[in-house]
Amino acid sequence: MAHNPKALQALFQTAAPPDMELAFKAMFGGVMGYVDGKPFASMSDVGLALKLAGDDYADLLATPGAKALQYTPDMPPSKSYVVVPEAMLEDREAFRAWIVRGAANLKAGKPRKARRA
Repeated sequence: MAHNPKALQALFQTAAPPDMELAFKAMFGGVMGYVDGKPFASMSDVGLALKLAGDDYADLLATPGAKALQYTPDMPPSKSYVVVPEAMLEDREAFRAWIVRGAANLKAGKPRKARRA
């Protein structure tokens, strides 16, 4: 089933906690969602995928209907993004719990090197 990235963005915004710092940018026909300036959610015709690591990645992937993100069948499955199951997108509380869980584990960005004048 093809998804509408803008509709998924609206769903993500309503499910995320109101105090969460969100930003969105158009990316290759879809939308990338950022939490505190860090990439966290991919919204595309494939679905809405959250960036997760370690046990969080494995736990969501084990949920019925979840799958590793693949934009096309010939691409390798993502090792960090998991497509949220359709049923969970309709369960705002369960979806919010995963947004909070995943966002809590975003790694701090690498410090930038100072540029020479």
